[in-house]
Amino acid sequence: MPRIPIVMPQLGESIAEATIIRFNVAVGDTVEVDQEIIEVETNKATMGVTTLCGGVVKEILAEEGESYAVGSVLGTVEATEEEIERTGVSTVSEGVSDAVQEQDRQVEDEANLHFKTEDGGYFEPKDVSPTVQGLPVPAGKSGAHYISPRMRARMNELGLRAADISAIAGSGGGGRVTVEDLEGFLEYISEWPASPASPMRLAVADAMRRSWTRPLATVGHPVVMDKLLDHRRAQNPKPGLTLYVLRAFALALAEFPSAAGFLIGEKVVHPRGFDIGCAVQVEDGVMVPVIRHVDTKSVSELSAEYAELVEQSRNRRLPEAATKGGIATVTNFGTFGLTWGTPIPLPNETLILGISAGVKRPVWSDQVNAFIPVTEAELALTFDHRVIDGGEAGRLLKRVAELLSKPEEL
Repeated sequence: MPRIPIVMPQLGESIAEATIIRFNVAVGDTVEVDQEIIEVETNKATMGVTTLCGGVVKEILAEEGESYAVGSVLGTVEATEEEIERTGVSTVSEGVSDAVQEQDRQVEDEANLHFKTEDGGYFEPKDVSPTVQGLPVPAGKSGAHYISPRMRARMNELGLRAADISAIAGSGGGGRVTVEDLEGFLEYISEWPASPASPMRLAVADAMRRSWTRPLATVGHPVVMDKLLDHRRAQNPKPGLTLYVLRAFALALAEFPSAAGFLIGEKVVHPRGFDIGCAVQVEDGVMVPVIRHVDTKSVSELSAEYAELVEQSRNRRLPEAATKGGIATVTNFGTFGLTWGTPIPLPNETLILGISAGVKRPVWSDQVNAFIPVTEAELALTFDHRVIDGGEAGRLLKRVAELLSKPEEL
């Protein structure tokens, strides 16, 4: 009977691959059309791969824990002619497994081109004798950032980036890190405890690397929280503290929209709406669902939408559409008991506003002519210094603090 491919689908516009978490079926199992047979994890959520038609699982060509690009054949389903005609799907040839293996061989051959020597042979990186012993320290020389083609090829083979080799002291000219230096470092740490980084962890790492290519600065401002906390306690149900900050941030940005612009070439592109993300801690990472038109909704109106997005994030079921289009992010690092922080904005955003844990502090009161205890938190605004300067960032942050002091208006 003909076979239908089980293909890694396009799980989102910006998603190029996904990691297989588990198979829900085995070879020989009967499946129905649109049945979720594989659970995969992207850098944004956990999703399911479904069958295109009903039939019997004939082959499983993928492995749990491995990542596969969009379009990869993960297995096949044997179906009847009637089922194929009913669903209108395309079949694959009997040699699909051989074709996949041949494709892998071609990729490997192309990679080997990077290791060709002048005499037509191949340089084998695994045969390099380590020349650096002990844990190296960065040399700090002017040539340390140069990566030779041979070194870059070896890094590509190992899946390494420039930041991953920053701890290696280069023995090459001008402090350049050589393949021998890299091999020595890898041998030294080979016995250290290690664990694979999850797709979520790798996604966070990639986003932070891209964010840090910009000149970022952070300013802070204290805010007295007593009125806000009293207002929150009087509500039923009680809205999260993050919602008050989201709302105040959106209203302040509506007054200072240029602060949320982003630089493209010689233009500053301004926001067309005030959609703001909220950082949600999940296992081994952070997800940032975006709440739309925060400036037009009260705290009470935002509560249900916020609660649903947080729940979806923690269950790793956040729709991709809910992660796009944010102009800034709010993060409540005070939930971890932290009293100060310097959050980093996402690569596609100029701003991120953080709020710390509240701390009881004595503050002078002219009304009673004495120090009185208040609950005070710190607001921290990190911004792209190419777009705005400290003065504008300070005015924006001061306005957020003013709005938070009038929670009944939020």
